[in-house]
Amino acid sequence: MNVIWRTLLVIFRARSRVRRGKALDPTAVGSIRLTTLPTDIDILRHMNNGRYLSLFDLGRWDLLIRTGLFDAMKDNRWYAVVSSETVTFRRSLVPWQRFEVQSRFIGHDDRALFLEHRAVVKGQIYARAIVRARMLRRSGGTVSNEELFAAVGKPEGVPEIDAWVHEWAAASALPPVRDQAPSVWN
Repeated sequence: MNVIWRTLLVIFRARSRVRRGKALDPTAVGSIRLTTLPTDIDILRHMNNGRYLSLFDLGRWDLLIRTGLFDAMKDNRWYAVVSSETVTFRRSLVPWQRFEVQSRFIGHDDRALFLEHRAVVKGQIYARAIVRARMLRRSGGTVSNEELFAAVGKPEGVPEIDAWVHEWAAASALPPVRDQAPSVWN
């Protein structure tokens, strides 16, 4: 349950940062400081692997609000969903350890936006996630990139996505929701 309180705190702080003139360009790296809490820890006394993705969500909230994308989403009755993500771990975060969640938009394809999140301690990457997210309408259906960029502007200077990210997105995709996806184990 503590992630909901952290989420509300991140949203409040991000809104406050925007009011103080600390909005972000869409190509900038957003950063929030967190502490590994006892509720983040698993039986091996380090941060649970699933918790990283929950805490990377906090970085995504900060980024969406500070770049202005969240307001455009709210105005247009859109919302973002994660369609796929992959995370790689390098070092463990331990109880009470301070770290940064650094987040950045890294590009898009014809249907989705890609983000990168990093857990960083003293300039060193401890974990990294690549996230593919899609925009959906509250009334149903998807938001095209053309419509999204018309509402928020197409950011200049977004780096080209590494080829492996496109390959991963294609290889990890499940069938569309209108198609069948039977659970058959080989």
